[in-house]
Amino acid sequence: MLSSVQWFSPSELAAMALPDMPCTKRGINARIDSEGWLNPENEGKSWRIRKGAGGGYEFTPFVLPLPARAALAIKAQDVKLEEPELEQRERQDIWQRYDALPDTLKARAEKAHRIVMAVEMLVDAGCRKKIAVLQIARMEGVGATTIMNWYRDVRGLNRCDWLAGLAPHYAKRAEQVECPTEAWDILKADYLRLEAPTFTSCMRRLEDLAKKKGWKLPSSKTLKRRLDTLPPELLTLCRKGEQALKVMFPAQKRDHAVFHALEAVNADGHKFDVFVKWVENGKETIVRPVLVGFQDIYSGKILSWRVDVSENKECVRLAFGDMVAKYGVPKKCWLDNGRNFASKWLTGGVQNRYRFKVRDDEPMGILPQLGVEVHWATPYSGRSKPIERAWRDLAGDLAKHPRFAGAYTGNTVTSKPENYGSSAVPLDVFLEVVSEGIREHNARLGRRSDVCQGKRSFDDVFMESYQDAANRGAITTATEEMHRLCLMAAESVTVARRDGVIELADNRYFSDFLLQHRATSVVVRFDPQALHDDLHVYRLDGTYLGAAACVEKAGFADKQAAQSHARAYKAFKRSAKDLEKAEKRITAHELARIYGDVETPEPELPETKVVRPLRPKAPISHGNAAVAHHDDEEEDWLSQYNEQVRPAERSLRLVDTDED
Repeated sequence: MLSSVQWFSPSELAAMALPDMPCTKRGINARIDSEGWLNPENEGKSWRIRKGAGGGYEFTPFVLPLPARAALAIKAQDVKLEEPELEQRERQDIWQRYDALPDTLKARAEKAHRIVMAVEMLVDAGCRKKIAVLQIARMEGVGATTIMNWYRDVRGLNRCDWLAGLAPHYAKRAEQVECPTEAWDILKADYLRLEAPTFTSCMRRLEDLAKKKGWKLPSSKTLKRRLDTLPPELLTLCRKGEQALKVMFPAQKRDHAVFHALEAVNADGHKFDVFVKWVENGKETIVRPVLVGFQDIYSGKILSWRVDVSENKECVRLAFGDMVAKYGVPKKCWLDNGRNFASKWLTGGVQNRYRFKVRDDEPMGILPQLGVEVHWATPYSGRSKPIERAWRDLAGDLAKHPRFAGAYTGNTVTSKPENYGSSAVPLDVFLEVVSEGIREHNARLGRRSDVCQGKRSFDDVFMESYQDAANRGAITTATEEMHRLCLMAAESVTVARRDGVIELADNRYFSDFLLQHRATSVVVRFDPQALHDDLHVYRLDGTYLGAAACVEKAGFADKQAAQSHARAYKAFKRSAKDLEKAEKRITAHELARIYGDVETPEPELPETKVVRPLRPKAPISHGNAAVAHHDDEEEDWLSQYNEQVRPAERSLRLVDTDED
């Protein structure tokens, strides 16, 4: 039996000079037309379109008369058949064609294959093929000619490929109404726009234009059906944009189990859809607060969070400090590319920052100082940060909490509830609900992440991995100095000159060491949301001095506060006296005795002089005229001297007693 891979072009058949066949290509073509070799029903079976250069057709030996087929079979014994790769490609073609058929046509092929195999079974048992075909045809209710046609379809194929060869390979050609090319291009350009116009409006404009151009258009249903057959990614890109196209592409699923607890974290902020009464500097305002949080990538647990009126660098810094103080320092951190996360106080010195310029004199940020490897999430890509999924689960539920009734704003401008703006939540109530919601979020069982396996909570898997990593020494615990580094730093404050008190945000702070720095400028670090905690004081050169406690203001008649203040003063005085005892090792009596034993020489006395008052002669008055009395020239000189010397020296003169 000849193989199905033998296909011959008219020129090849003419060159072989087969019996009862023309020896020229023109003669072969005439034979093709007269005998109807190009019957559409036999396409793919006895003839096919030639794929090589020049095109044309190729035929199997079964279209030839019997003498020509016999001569060709004899020649085939002496020539090498086509290569196995080509035969394998032919087999793949028929199986691909079978696989593309619907189930109804595959069922017809399976029925034909079952009947043909039944005939083959009788033939193998010794029955004549014609009798076997008639017997099976009577039992199955099909014609014998039909069975013989099925044998023709599988002629030259291996028995393992008969099922694919028996599959129908004809299809009715769809009738398509012609549409002017220019009209079709105009319709696509109008419909495939980001404004997403309706098909009806586009079709109406096209019909108006067609009347002017004299075009004959298919029906609107036909054109709509053709537009719907365009690739869905093209329709999405042109009518909805790149973001919608990105959603169509499968997201990358990343394995979080490559980390251990606290090895990698990510951070982001979320603005709550809730109105909150925010009091600052004694003034109450209505705001939508922002939650800034840090999440462990391995477990999904929210490790720390802070709430503020906006997403600012201080809030991010304090949230990071809370995580460092409670759990330790992570090795990697994925941050949003916002200005607050890219602040120089947080990530200064990182070369691949998305925002700001990196300068040579830029101060080193907190994260690089602590050895944290900073990574930046892709801009406008919520898939790049796992915490975005937590915000959808956490913040979306909390915003609709029963205690926030009337304060919910809706997550879009078009989804505002009917009671929009009717209430605002007090800040303490808001913080209480958020705190409880985050605890419940971390402790909820049945999480479907890769590490929780639908059974455990974020808390459970985090603590298990955290303890294991701590035992292996993979956790970097934070020191007190690291925690202070994460607090917000004031520019400069001045210590009070009189009592060494530091005043900050209407609070007073004091410690003994501040007395040594009175009237000097210092730098303080503090938590603005916990102003009653200790204030950490530094010199201007960065040297740490100590922590100053908050001195609370007491009521005027608060007896208990007065007693506490008195006890504090007694302790302060006792400490000062202890210092006095430690520093003064010589008493005042001992000091007097020490200096009393030292002999001091007596000073020499000057010569004795007598000091007597010298009274100048007063002028003698005669009526309204005063006449000065002068005895001689010496008296006149003395009068001039007394007018020039100081008043305290006018009545005393040193008189030598020897002149008497």
